[in-house]
Amino acid sequence: MYFGPWQCSAQLMNYCRDKCAGSGHALQGCMWLADLKMDFAGTVLRAGSRFGMTHCCCNYATLTKGQNDLARSQWKNFRDEFRARWGERFGQWPTDAKGENFPGHHIRDLHHGGNPIDWDNIIPFPKDLHETLLGLYNQCYANNPPWTTAGVDYPYGE
Repeated sequence: MYFGPWQCSAQLMNYCRDKCAGSGHALQGCMWLADLKMDFAGTVLRAGSRFGMTHCCCNYATLTKGQNDLARSQWKNFRDEFRARWGERFGQWPTDAKGENFPGHHIRDLHHGGNPIDWDNIIPFPKDLHETLLGLYNQCYANNPPWTTAGVDYPYGE
């Protein structure tokens, strides 16, 4: 897994535009959070695939402080179980060099109504990068560059 964030490719920008419009919202920006690269090499066949994990900054309504605190407490109460179940499906939850768990990042952030316990809304994210995302999300929701324009198709070297 490669961690961004990067500007969305044109393809991911279009995906976000359609996703926002499909729920009656306008796209304000797009962030390519991570890229899951899956490669397979067999005796006869080599194949690979990529899955770009994006955050679509749609003009969602925001939660009140009380609603956000409630969502955060739901995540806190679910976090250990989630990491254990993650381990059963994908292998051990990632840790840093000190052995500390990566934070769980909510792709659609809690402040904008993201589900705190939805499997499809949580990915492990390195702590140093995770701590920068709040400010970057705020830029994206404010319709500020660079999140408003498409970037390259592959933001990291092979």
